[in-house]
Amino acid sequence: MTAEPAVTPHQVPENGEPDEAARQLYLAIIAEGGRIPFADITDDDGAALRQLLDIGLIMVNRMDRCYTAVSPRSVSDRLGTELRSEATRLLVRAENLPGALDGLTRAYDAMPRPSGGSGGAVHVEGHVHIRQRISQLVSDCRSEVLTAQPGQRPADALQVALAQDIRLLQRGCSLRTIYQPVALADPPAIAYAEEVTRHGSQIRILDEPFQRLIVFDRSVAVISANDDNSAAAFISDPAALTFLIGGFERDWTRADTAEAASALGRGPARTIPDRIGRLLARGLTQRAVATRLGLSERTVAGHISRLRDRYGAQTLFQLGWLMRGARDDR
Repeated sequence: MTAEPAVTPHQVPENGEPDEAARQLYLAIIAEGGRIPFADITDDDGAALRQLLDIGLIMVNRMDRCYTAVSPRSVSDRLGTELRSEATRLLVRAENLPGALDGLTRAYDAMPRPSGGSGGAVHVEGHVHIRQRISQLVSDCRSEVLTAQPGQRPADALQVALAQDIRLLQRGCSLRTIYQPVALADPPAIAYAEEVTRHGSQIRILDEPFQRLIVFDRSVAVISANDDNSAAAFISDPAALTFLIGGFERDWTRADTAEAASALGRGPARTIPDRIGRLLARGLTQRAVATRLGLSERTVAGHISRLRDRYGAQTLFQLGWLMRGARDDR
């Protein structure tokens, strides 16, 4: 007598559907009239066989020493019933979860927070306390975060922000950030930006000075209260919020999406001469351009001299506009 072949355990697909190998084996059994002897199953068929058995598309007939095909219709009815039962169970859990966590929620809401001073502003000192308060605001956020991040951010701060921001985006909140070019110059910053944009965040670059700002749900704004960012003001005054958000939106409109794309390797890199031309078109002086780009005035002067010869420009402002027009024509 031929023994029933041993089969290797197989992980059933989460959706209950057979993979391609299992489908082909099932069709082969159907082609044989809906049954196949144990002896005709090879070792290569073991994983597909186990999957068909686990799903229920075939059954063992030990009396005739064969495997028999089962109607997919009956299998889908059974699996559909099981999935609907599981869905109902998950819905009940979802409905009961707020009540189960109610005590913890009350404790969180009652947690001591800095009390507000005059003018709807709360001042918090110390990097640890500032980060803790911002983390609370991130977890409480339900709609939108606006951020303006000048300068470079420490790698450890980016790691903390990455975990928080991904959870924020996964909850369906929007996240818009304005950076200076220098902020996306380091590999940790680029890695952070790539990951959050993959989850739906929007990033733009503004090549001019601006102040650090975070706004949560247009109801709380965070700004630096001193030069080393060791103190912060948390502002909830409606008039102040309107002013700060208006400034952010103006900067967002003027900020550059193409330069952000190039910083993330998704577009052409912007050259030093190109950036010099853009700043000149805004009316900046040679010294201001050198300061903005972190170059010596002599280096900037050399670039400008070559650019004026190339474009036939008489003034620095004219050079900026000629370079801008040349880019627009491309």
